[in-house]
This record gives sequence, structure tokens and C-alpha cells, in this order.
Amino acid sequence: MSKGFAMPPRTLLAVTDFSPRGNNALSRAALLSAQHGATLKLVYLAYPGEAPLADAATRLAHHALQLSQRHGIRACAVSRLAFTVEDLLPEVRRADLVVWGTAPVRGLRSFFMGKPVERFLRAARRPVLVVRREAKHDYRSLIVAVDFTQASRALVDVSFALNKSAQVELFHAVSTANEGKLRYAEVSDHAIKAYRNACRRYAQDRMFWLTDSYDSRRNRVLSAVGHGDAARQTVVQQENSGAELIVVGRHPSTRLSDLFFESTANRILGLSSTDVLVVPHDYEPASVASAVERLSSDSPAVRRVRAGAPEPPALPNPAAVFARAPELDQAGPGETARRQSTLLSFGWSAAAMGR
Repeated sequence: MSKGFAMPPRTLLAVTDFSPRGNNALSRAALLSAQHGATLKLVYLAYPGEAPLADAATRLAHHALQLSQRHGIRACAVSRLAFTVEDLLPEVRRADLVVWGTAPVRGLRSFFMGKPVERFLRAARRPVLVVRREAKHDYRSLIVAVDFTQASRALVDVSFALNKSAQVELFHAVSTANEGKLRYAEVSDHAIKAYRNACRRYAQDRMFWLTDSYDSRRNRVLSAVGHGDAARQTVVQQENSGAELIVVGRHPSTRLSDLFFESTANRILGLSSTDVLVVPHDYEPASVASAVERLSSDSPAVRRVRAGAPEPPALPNPAAVFARAPELDQAGPGETARRQSTLLSFGWSAAAMGR
């Protein structure tokens, strides 16, 4: 995961199709914008295979004005309507966080072409908050799916940055894939049970390693270890704990790899009915933020000038130096040539002095 992960977000992009989920996404994006003092942009995405609504631009502008007045935030509508996921990418590159809210897409088209949200996750390379539920308040409890890699620590940082006062629960599911291989090899049940207990102890030790750096927040950092499929067990744990948001990482993938080896993030999106924040491991910083950082590092020194006073020249004005000399016209040919040579060194000529 990139070290340049920009959290808390400074620029949000809310994607909506005006469905109930789309409206929930707008409300959630407005709450996040007010919470972090971020700028909010609204963009409309048409339903796959259909043209945008005739009044989509007007409705989007109305939503932006309404959210600005209600939450006291800076919100604006993107004038260009999006027909496809690819049309969103220019705006996505300027955002730190994307808030996604569209109606579910089912049928043969979604099977062969892929669901819009899955295609978007592959292309965006931004953290994407997929909103399902109505946004009534800031997130108060989160569950973070971890695998004990360095990216897991970054996921915990993201969770705290999203809401510093939220309760965070770290969850890891011990895979049963190796147990199946042991049974196939006719290993005894006693040995399999011993292997399972060893895996659980290892997971608990690694969980302690992960939470150890958050001593000051330990009263709000919980941990749990499950057993079984990671995606399914994460959803079960979220339902049991009542967490309002699931945070999960995502490796880079292609349409083909997603078709045959569905990622844990995609499976959680398919199984869960709550909000899910998907953080890609190949995250790229927003282009605007990168440009501002680059310009600030390369900016020249600023010269302050007294109000009302003319700006001093960058170099001495040779015309002022030589043209006022009373002896200029009486100078001999050698002296005149020397002075003209001096003028040329400043980029001036005799013609510049009106001679």
C-alpha cells in the first residue's frame, strides 16, 4: 500500500445514480465532508446500457446546493455526466476518497461484463466507500479485516483516520484450506486439531503485534480470531458485533482473475448488506494533491514589495546609470565604446537609450 495514502481525505467524490443507495451515498459523503472539512464533488453515473436521465445535471446541481446549505460544506456538481465507469476516472484521479452509491446490477450483462462497482475497483486505484445503508451519523464502530501483512497496519491507520473516536475491531479468519489437504492425506483428527490450535495461537500472537502500537487507543481497539472462509467469517463477525463499516484491503486484479479467483473484498461486497470501505494495495495519491506538493517544493523565493511602490527591477537599469551622466556626450570614442559594452552586458543597446 502506498505510503502517500491521503487520510483524512481532503477531496471527496460521490458517485450516484439517484437510486436509494445513491441518495445514501450523497448523505454519507456530506457527513464525511463536514467531519473532515473536505471538498465534495458529485457525479452522476448512468445505469449500464442506458442513457443518462434527461434532468440528471439539474438534479445533481440541486443536490449539491442542498447538501452545501444543510451541512455547511463546499459541494459542487460535475457538469459532465458519466455513461460508463471509464468516464469517471478523470475526476477520480483528483479525489482522495470515492463514495459509491448505485443500484445493484444483475443478469447476464453483469456476469459477462462485470458489475460496475467491481470494474471501478479494478480501475480506480483509490479507496472506495461502497454505501448501502442510510447515513444518520458518523461511523461509530468499524471492523477491519486483517491478514498480518504490512498493509494490515495501514488499514488500521485508515480506520482511525476516518473517525478518530470510533471503536475499531480487528478481525482475522484462520483459513481451513490446509486442513482439507491434511484430511486428504489421511492425517489423524488429533493431528489436525493440534494444527488448528497452533494456527490460532499464531494468529493471536500476530494480532497482539498489530495492536501493540496503538496503546493510547487500546480501550477502543478490539480483536477477534475466527476460523473458516475469510469473507464469510468477516461478515458473520460484523453482524454479531453490529459494526457500521467493514474495512478491507484489495490486491490488484484483472477481470479474468476476478472471474476465476474472486477477491475477499469482492466476496464481502456480495455477502454483506452494510457499508464497506475497500482500500487498494496499489493506491495512488490524488493528482491535485501531488501537484500542490510538487509546486510547493519547487516554488521560488517570494519578494515582498511595499504597497504603492513600483516593483524594483531585477537588474540595474543601465539607462538610468548612463543617460543621466552629463559627461556622456563629451566622452571620447574609447569611453563611449566601453559604456556601450557595459550596456550590452545588461541586455541593453544604444537604441534602448534613445540614441
